[in-house]
Amino acid sequence: MILRIDPCLDTLRRLIDAGQTDGLPLAERAIAEYWEGTPPRARKSGLLYIQQIIHEHRDALSRESRDFADVVDARIEQMLAS
Repeated sequence: MILRIDPCLDTLRRLIDAGQTDGLPLAERAIAEYWEGTPPRARKSGLLYIQQIIHEHRDALSRESRDFADVVDARIEQMLAS
């Protein structure tokens, strides 16, 4: 699972660091590609892992990056609820 998740995490880290809301479509695409390329039984645990990483690094982020991370987190939460 970790290998499939790495490209998604790399993209999300880069976009969160930039903190620009225009990067949201790229973040959504990275998450969707992870979802589609991961076996169904591992999808939700992977999204929870991504959320954990976002939460662990949130306090060290700039305000813009934190706001973007919150939006990404909310999108992941929506996917987990479905």
